[in-house]
Amino acid sequence: MKNQEGELSSGERAKVSVTSLHQKKKLGQQITMLTAYDYPMAQIIDRAGVDIIFVSDSLAMVGLGQPSTLPTTMDEMLHHTRAVARGCKYAFLLGCMPFMDYNTPEDARHNARRFLKEGGADGVEMEGGWEMLEAVEAVVSAGVPVMAHIGLTRQFVSKYGKFTVLGRTAADAQDLVNLAVKLQDIGVAFVSVETIPEKVARIITETLQIPVIGIGAGRFCDGQALVTLDLLGLFEAFTPKFVRQYANLWGETLGAFQSFKEDVERFRFPAPEHTFGMPEDEFELLKRNLRAKDYVVSEDG
Repeated sequence: MKNQEGELSSGERAKVSVTSLHQKKKLGQQITMLTAYDYPMAQIIDRAGVDIIFVSDSLAMVGLGQPSTLPTTMDEMLHHTRAVARGCKYAFLLGCMPFMDYNTPEDARHNARRFLKEGGADGVEMEGGWEMLEAVEAVVSAGVPVMAHIGLTRQFVSKYGKFTVLGRTAADAQDLVNLAVKLQDIGVAFVSVETIPEKVARIITETLQIPVIGIGAGRFCDGQALVTLDLLGLFEAFTPKFVRQYANLWGETLGAFQSFKEDVERFRFPAPEHTFGMPEDEFELLKRNLRAKDYVVSEDG
């Protein structure tokens, strides 16, 4: 038995689904989405009650040190999706289809199914513009929930030459609205809009019946997403304007590592409270036995 918030009557949270996320839009409740690439982070995000855990191809940049998301492979994405799935009990788990792995409807269907069957995901994210419609339709028709990602799409950043705000002209904004409506007509479960003007994101959100999740798209979307390492201040290379850092774990972690190094070098760690003992009579017996074999054993052990 579930209450209106989708929780079980026993107090246990219900698994987030496409249906429950659509219901949140109808009720005017905000949807939250964060990225994860491993089991521990997935556990923490899931316990925090975040609605969607996204295994994003930002893994390539913030997790694997690549200069862009383009080198990410299906095998890498599936490896990390499986790890996240083990820590994700309640959130809706979304896997990101890598660049060039859904160019044809056949590839799109095959790889989307792999995310669900091998990775344990609940749905997939697909980036692009009008050129991706055929592939998206193929995945939707195969019964796989799809989040379509439009606006600034990192997989296609070479088209723009840099990370930039899209949809600033009336023509470009109209194109984004038309694309979002077409994606809804095809049957995608959600739309994600990244780095577009707030006013354009609001029009898309109010036009569509399905949830619209924003990242760098302003205040009026049905939900908000961030890259977790950006939120935690754990990615030092750059911080997008739209990111709010809720912690500075880079600085705290660096300080912890430096303190560990100093304590070890100055013989302050481990301290007696970090060590294990043994019965004194057993230790005396050990010393006698070792000395009988000419081992060197100090008097204080």
